[in-house]
Amino acid sequence: MRLLVVEDDPDLGRQLKTSLTEAGYAVDLAVDGEDGHFLGDTEPYDAVILDLGLPKMDGVRVLERWRSDGKVMPVLILTARDRWSEKVAGFDAGADDYLTKPFITEELLARLRALLRRSAGHASSALELGDLRVDTSSARATVGGQPIKLTAHEYRVLSYMMHYQGRVVPRTELVEHIYDQDFDRDSNTIEVFVGRLRKKIGADRILTERGLGYRLVDPTVKE
Repeated sequence: MRLLVVEDDPDLGRQLKTSLTEAGYAVDLAVDGEDGHFLGDTEPYDAVILDLGLPKMDGVRVLERWRSDGKVMPVLILTARDRWSEKVAGFDAGADDYLTKPFITEELLARLRALLRRSAGHASSALELGDLRVDTSSARATVGGQPIKLTAHEYRVLSYMMHYQGRVVPRTELVEHIYDQDFDRDSNTIEVFVGRLRKKIGADRILTERGLGYRLVDPTVKE
């Protein structure tokens, strides 16, 4: 899953990017409202963490513009403001959840996981397909109860496909959602990651839909 963090406090921005990257996400960071709006308007993020008190363009305005342009990604707002009217303004602009600074990182991660699950139509932090299980709260995967050792990018590919299990995921979509903006993207590496995953979870779990992409399935269920 690929996230955008829009936060003008340099220390908090770095802390959030580090914590989210360690949790298995690809993360881009913007330090003002104009840059944040541009990235959110042009890149396919799975969720956004948006500060309200931003230079150049405040967070409420950024969010209003995204929503008016039809952007539907979940948005978690951060604010040092504690007046209820400003929280209401954030929700009215299209926010999905909020946290008031200072906050505990673990709570932010839990709220973010919940937003991503709901966006993909899942109720639990444990995503399951047959005996394949991905626990998004611990960033771990198992097959038949046995843990699977995955690299960061392998986990991102598997987690994304588990969120959208059953549907065809184009290779270009995987490229857009597992790499951050600064990464030297190469769509050919997706084939490498998928090949490694097939060896670890079973080759019959990831189907190649020729010319379209990949589809994650339960091999015990006949279609």
